Amino acid sequence: MADYIYTMELRLTPKNVYLTGGAVRDIISGFPIRDLDFTVQGNPLKLQKEFERSGAVIGGADDNLKILYLTLPGGVRAEISPARTEKYEKTGKPPIITPATIIEDLRRRDFTVNAMALSLNPGSRGLLLDPFNGAADIEAKLVRILHNYAFVEDPSRLIRASRFSARFHWPLEERTQARYDSAKENNYIEYITNRAIGYEIEQLAYEDDPLNVVRVLEKEGWLKVLSLHWTSSKVDTEGLSELMRTRQQMNELGYSPDPEGWRDISEHAKELAKRLSGKEASTPSKTWKLLSNARQDMVLFLAVTARQQAVEQKIKNFFTKWREVQQKIPLPEMTELLITPQLPEYPKIAEEVFMLLLDGKLRSRTERMNFLKPLAPPPPPPPPPPRRGRAAKAAAQVQPQAPQPVATGKKGKAQPGPAATVSTKSQEKTKIVPPAKGHEKTKAEKQGPKPAVPAKTVQKKKTPAKKAAAKPQKKSKKH
Repeated sequence: MADYIYTMELRLTPKNVYLTGGAVRDIISGFPIRDLDFTVQGNPLKLQKEFERSGAVIGGADDNLKILYLTLPGGVRAEISPARTEKYEKTGKPPIITPATIIEDLRRRDFTVNAMALSLNPGSRGLLLDPFNGAADIEAKLVRILHNYAFVEDPSRLIRASRFSARFHWPLEERTQARYDSAKENNYIEYITNRAIGYEIEQLAYEDDPLNVVRVLEKEGWLKVLSLHWTSSKVDTEGLSELMRTRQQMNELGYSPDPEGWRDISEHAKELAKRLSGKEASTPSKTWKLLSNARQDMVLFLAVTARQQAVEQKIKNFFTKWREVQQKIPLPEMTELLITPQLPEYPKIAEEVFMLLLDGKLRSRTERMNFLKPLAPPPPPPPPPPRRGRAAKAAAQVQPQAPQPVATGKKGKAQPGPAATVSTKSQEKTKIVPPAKGHEKTKAEKQGPKPAVPAKTVQKKKTPAKKAAAKPQKKSKKH
């Protein structure tokens, strides 16, 4: 419903748009929204071309009341009416209508539960206007008239009160019941107009449980007012119950059959039944396409009235068995091949897979992969290498030199030549010391480096070296 409200905000004068009537009542009570009523301060007939350009279908217009009837995308009925007052000078006569404010417009209505408005205007969007406390009556589950002369001014409200009471299973409020009984006793219903009778007959087609409403109207004596030949005993109870079950099933699946389209449905139903029996519906996938593109009210009519077993079975499969096949679409394989809803071609691919599954194909994984691989998008390119700065590139070009051992001479000093091992208490380290210029290689250097000597062995060899160094000092003293 939010989409339709948004459309009204765009197409109507932003300062004067209100959602009114039964839609507000159903929002608060939690009942399914049957239709949308909008009230504006102005002439809605001037907006007819704007609605047609936005995709709405104009169903008619009332030049006297300046009411515009249209069907919004999705099959939702809407009524755009101006805010007005209605003054009845005599029972059964049309009222005198004058433009008014939204509060005055709510005051002219029939029951408190229908006299509420929801603002769609900037600055007050979502504000509930409830001057007659209709929300409290919804909570109390009561049908209450707005004023004492409601049934006298418009006798069709007697039928409407019974219809609302039967639909919602709400009783009439005590004062309302007294006024109802008084108007019924004085036979004010004889002043009902033909237009009001036609409206009430039309509303029966939209009731969720019309059989219950018909029984209540018959009990109150209003069914004969609508038609002298109507009685609940003549109603095909079994057929009507089947019709309601099928319609409910269609509504749950997203279909919205239009009862007004049933005027010529009998003529077209035979043609659809013939097509369902021919080559055009020779496979489940072809039957699915045929029924999906057919008029929804016609499918509902055939589901209830079809006498051909093949046609009846195909319609039954359309609503039950074939719906389960949609759950078998190979989503894991499609995801593996990167066929995801983000692809523009995904809806078309998913539909092709569904059609093949309906016809009993793509049973194995091999068959599914062979069908899906040609439809898969190319793999994404590898990510580009990370960008490096100049310093990082220069460091990568420098090759580290392999470490070489450093030779140490006596007293632990570094000597040029081959590497030797230096022992410490903590660890052993090796360093690279290039030979000095002019140095002549010794015999040991020519033979190559000797294997490293353990630290303990080196320490034992240092002791006699110290004694040998001390003797020459004593000889020098004697000399």
